This record gives sequence, structure tokens and C-alpha cells, in this order.
Amino acid sequence: MIERNRWLDVLSHAVLIIGVLVVVFPVYVAFVASTHTMDEVIKTPMSLLPGGHALENYRGVLWGDRVGMGSTAPVAKMMWVSLVSALVIALGKITISMLSAFAIVYFRFPGRMAVFWAVFVTLMLPVEVRISPTYQVVADLGLLNSYAGLTIPLIASATATFLFRQFFLTVPDELLEASRMDGASPLQFFRDVLLPLSATSMAALFVIQFIYGWNQYLWPLLVTTNEQMYPVVIGIKRMIAGGDAQTEWNIVMATAMLAMLPPALVVMLMQKWFVKGLVDSEK
Repeated sequence: MIERNRWLDVLSHAVLIIGVLVVVFPVYVAFVASTHTMDEVIKTPMSLLPGGHALENYRGVLWGDRVGMGSTAPVAKMMWVSLVSALVIALGKITISMLSAFAIVYFRFPGRMAVFWAVFVTLMLPVEVRISPTYQVVADLGLLNSYAGLTIPLIASATATFLFRQFFLTVPDELLEASRMDGASPLQFFRDVLLPLSATSMAALFVIQFIYGWNQYLWPLLVTTNEQMYPVVIGIKRMIAGGDAQTEWNIVMATAMLAMLPPALVVMLMQKWFVKGLVDSEK
């Protein structure tokens, strides 16, 4: 039995508090900057107390009723593009990965393991290696500046396929035999048995893949040239004026704060399922 040490508890809490402050302080500074005018932000030192222009800044950012040297597209539209892209990428990855893992584990066909290893080997290829041919295919199909072009090349996932395969291998064979005796088809077994058992794993992967899709930068940077199809991450970059033009940092910070809200909400709302899906001993 390990004895509780009061000073060790104090030290561990102090380390946790310091860690929280290190993470939260930059976010607080960004929020404060989003409530000031541009002149107040660039003044040295900037006040660390919230200003009185929050409503004005956030309204101008959301609906695009502002002027500036960088992009002035409505951030509400950008966030919608990011939301659709993140949902399609997350749900598409889970769907395709589950079906791929199901076929590899429960169907006996020639070259089954070769197919699995072909999928697995793609983990060793960085995105940059295949981004040029992928862009060429998307451009030839006329999918630039479209939701299909933003999402379809990103919905295949070797990592998720591998994780679901490993989980399906732990499902007792007795469940499959019982389903066969009841006259269930393979898809009925998948729907009625594997899907409920995979709920926590799906939730954990959804959180990870949603954030992955929301934070995409390199691929949208290549396939979007129309402001109406910018995701919010690209929008932030486009708001930063180049050359001698002055960047409206209060507007940029307001956009950054808005861009953090959906991923944060997804993590908070699905935290219980996310943690369970990662640490459940049966997985």
C-alpha cells in the first residue's frame, strides 16, 4: 500500500496548476486581443484586461462587414466549410475503416493479408509524398473549390483500419457462430453485434478525426482558391496581410477564438466516451 504524502500532493497540484497556466495564458491573451481595437493591440505593452470592442469585433468577423488588407470573407461561412469537412472526414474515415477491417477479419479471400499489409504500409508514407498525384487527380476530376475535393482524398485511414482490425480480432468467435445459427447475414452480424461493441472505439476515433479534419491546412491550401470555400484555418492565414500592410490582429485573434470553439465543444461533450474508448481494457 502506498502512503499518501501531503507534500507530494502539494507538489503534484502545483505542477498541474503551472501546466494549466502555461496552456491557458496564450488563449487568454488571444481573447483579450480580440476585444480591443487594432491600435490598442499593437500598443506596447498591450493591456491584459478585456476591452470594450468584443461585440463589434466578433460581429464583423462572423458576417464579414468589415474592411481590411487581408481576407474579409465571413468567418461564419468559413466555419461552416470547416464543420462540413470535419464531419465528412471523421464519419467517412470511421465508416470505410470499419468496413475494411470487417472484410479483412471475417471474410476469407485470396490475398487477404496482402491487402491488409498494403493498407498498413501507407502509414509509412507522409502526406507530402502523395499530395502531388492526389492534387492532379482532384484537378482532373474538376473537384477544386468543392466539398468533395476537400474531403474525399482524406477519408481513407490506415490507422483506423488497423485499430478496428485489432479490436475485431478480440471479439469471441462464439458470437459469430451464434449469429450464424440464428440465420444472421454478415451485414446483420456487423450491424447488430460489431457496431454496438465498437461504440466507444468509434467515439474516440470520431474526436481524433474531427479535430484532424477541422485543423487541415496543407490540403485546403492547395485545393481552394475561392474565398467562399476557405475553411477557417485557411481564413486565419489569409487575414494576415503581407508586405507593408498592417494586419488587424484583433480580427485575427477573434477568428482564432471562434475557430477553437467547435473542437473544444466536441472534446468536452464526448470526453467520457473518448477516454473510455482509449483506456477500456477490453479494447
